[in-house]
Amino acid sequence: MSDTSEPIKRPFNLDRRQLLAASLGLAAAPALSFATSSNARAAAALLGSAQPKFYRFKLGDFEITTISDSDVFIDGPFPLIGGNASEPDVHALMRDNLLPERKYQPGFTPTIVNTGKQLILLDAGNGANGFVPRPNGGWLAAQLGPAGFKPEDIDVVALSHGHPDHVGGIIENGKPLFPNARYVIGQIEHDFWTPEGKLPDDLEKFAQVYRANSKPVMEKINFIKPGDDVVTGIRAIEAYGHTPGHLAFMIESGGKSLLWWGDCAHHQVASLARPDWHCVFDADKPLAAATRRRVFDMAATDRLPVIGYHMPFPSIGFVERTAPESYGWLAHTYQLNL
Repeated sequence: MSDTSEPIKRPFNLDRRQLLAASLGLAAAPALSFATSSNARAAAALLGSAQPKFYRFKLGDFEITTISDSDVFIDGPFPLIGGNASEPDVHALMRDNLLPERKYQPGFTPTIVNTGKQLILLDAGNGANGFVPRPNGGWLAAQLGPAGFKPEDIDVVALSHGHPDHVGGIIENGKPLFPNARYVIGQIEHDFWTPEGKLPDDLEKFAQVYRANSKPVMEKINFIKPGDDVVTGIRAIEAYGHTPGHLAFMIESGGKSLLWWGDCAHHQVASLARPDWHCVFDADKPLAAATRRRVFDMAATDRLPVIGYHMPFPSIGFVERTAPESYGWLAHTYQLNL
């Protein structure tokens, strides 16, 4: 019997290299046509890097604004963090977390809480004589306006501790930047920094900044202890070790809570993954390590949102437990924007 069926039609085959060459030619054709039919344009000028300088969200009936006081890069984290560890171990932790080994960018993050009745500033930044000099730091005074505030509208300045990057912004051009504010700090903290001639040279430099910035507002300073309210909805929490009277603050409104932990951490990975690693700025290093473990455990267990003064801006996040005494920082995305 004869075969009357049609021949099988095979699909058209194009060598992969031919296909690539053809597609490149088609893509280039319009560009070549455009280039030959119009005048060439100058390259766009680079604008320089840019980062946000403030971030705002609601917590219950409160409105909270974090303000960047610096975006400086510094050497580290070793030996600023992990001085009791080995340099290779600290570098390895950075590599494992896709971070540079020898540079990092801490936040310096004063925070304003609007309770609807009062404006409370938590820490005053570097100012003119803090850790990070201008123009690389001391931005708070200039950033208040863009963030929607006036210095004279601040009702309370609550200070976590007396280090220069937290109190340097109290005075601007020789006068109190916040003329209508009262000031709040722990009694233990104030008593540590105030006396002259008491501290070794390295701490005496810090004490001079504290005295210079606190003296002009001394009559407006109120002293508190852990458990006291700064105002209704903001309560002081003991976080000793970084300095003798270091305080954190619990902010509560409308059934929601947020932990503002000041300097309980100085690096978003090293401080949390290894709370036992010492920070060079901690006055009592074993106590500071114990405080870190306690505060991180509370934040992780209670699933609290956190503002950490030295966490990368906007310095808002959560804490997860990654091992019995190891933690991770989860940067805020949209949880608090709902």
